[in-house]
Amino acid sequence: MRPLKIYQVDAFTDKPFSGNPAAICVLDSRGDADWMQMVAQEMNLSETAFLYKEADGYNLRWFTPTVEEELCGHATLASAHILWQEGYINKDQAVKFYTRSGLLTAAKRDGWIELNFPQEQDTEIMAPKNLLQALGIEAKYIGKNRLDYIVEVESEMMVRAIEPNLALLATVSARGVIVTSVSDDKEFDFVSRFFAPRDGILEDPVTGSAHCCLGPYWMQRLGKSELMAYQASKRGGIVKVQVTGDRVLLGGRAVTLFKGDLLV
Repeated sequence: MRPLKIYQVDAFTDKPFSGNPAAICVLDSRGDADWMQMVAQEMNLSETAFLYKEADGYNLRWFTPTVEEELCGHATLASAHILWQEGYINKDQAVKFYTRSGLLTAAKRDGWIELNFPQEQDTEIMAPKNLLQALGIEAKYIGKNRLDYIVEVESEMMVRAIEPNLALLATVSARGVIVTSVSDDKEFDFVSRFFAPRDGILEDPVTGSAHCCLGPYWMQRLGKSELMAYQASKRGGIVKVQVTGDRVLLGGRAVTLFKGDLLV
């Protein structure tokens, strides 16, 4: 097996050591899923993306250290960044990604990378067993989409102060849990955090796919379709969100930390 190129990128940030790190592995052809899962476990990041040329775009798959994911924003943004930066495609060319969540695209817009993702609208529900106990909070609202729970709380201070019982949260049947509130900072419309211990991610630093739910959620409550979001993890990151039809445009920046050869 000849060496494969692998990169590590910080996504949804323009500064190293912030945002959400993802590993990007560029394959010659379709890879073996068990091998990809082992590589993702070795990289030990929230997501490792694997892509190879397919038709007029790239096939793209995402793996946490423990499972293959249905949808991931930051590793998609990081993948587009690498394809442009490393000359796999022309810098002014939009990228098509063929994924488990259908066709996703990436393009450059005013110095940002813009992803075109499906909406993941939630439906209001009663709290499932262990959810609020695990989060240790009172909720203003609880909803569920096909992937995650969304929990609105009273203030940004509450979002930032949450210290969930992650073992208990892992018993809640969902990919993850979004906790959100309006922002205290006038630069941003809302803030959030994202926990996915069931999928091997204790707290995800910046979760693009969560904003496929957060975008339409806050559009309905704030009365605006273009929003600026901050994910208030320890690393932190900024996401531009625009809701258009049944899609959500997610804007972010990215920084490459290193690149190398995968030898096995």
